[in-house]
Amino acid sequence: MSTLPNAHWSQHPQSLSRPMAWIGVVLLAVLVAVGLARWSGLNPRTPDAAVQWQRALNFSDLPGGDIAVQDANTHETVARFSGEQGFLRSTLRALARERHREKIGAQAPLLLMGRTDGRLTLLDPTTQQRIDLESFGPTNAAVFAGLRLAGLDTSAP
Repeated sequence: MSTLPNAHWSQHPQSLSRPMAWIGVVLLAVLVAVGLARWSGLNPRTPDAAVQWQRALNFSDLPGGDIAVQDANTHETVARFSGEQGFLRSTLRALARERHREKIGAQAPLLLMGRTDGRLTLLDPTTQQRIDLESFGPTNAAVFAGLRLAGLDTSAP
């Protein structure tokens, strides 16, 4: 028998296997819970609410670094963004990157959709890529929310 302080571990292997057994029990319980949830039809992803309104928009870079937004139906410029516009640019860049990867041009408009539950989605119908804008906070979503009525005459009855 050794006189080293840790020598008792080698004589009692069950002391190491007890924590491992508990870890195994916990993992098995998690697997059973996930299996039961799937079997019962529980869907962890909340289904999309119905579309309440949508607007087809084209975005284009201008020579001075600004971004122009055109209504795809009227072809009128409805907004112009100057300056850094980090969230707007990164959102558009993500969708453009997917179009470029699939060799699709930039001509087709993007759909800005408001849902009945108040969520806002930007969808590229050519690639089916979507960005749920509310996921990035109210300040970032407001950049796109302002485009719902931009350039429209809202004073008409």
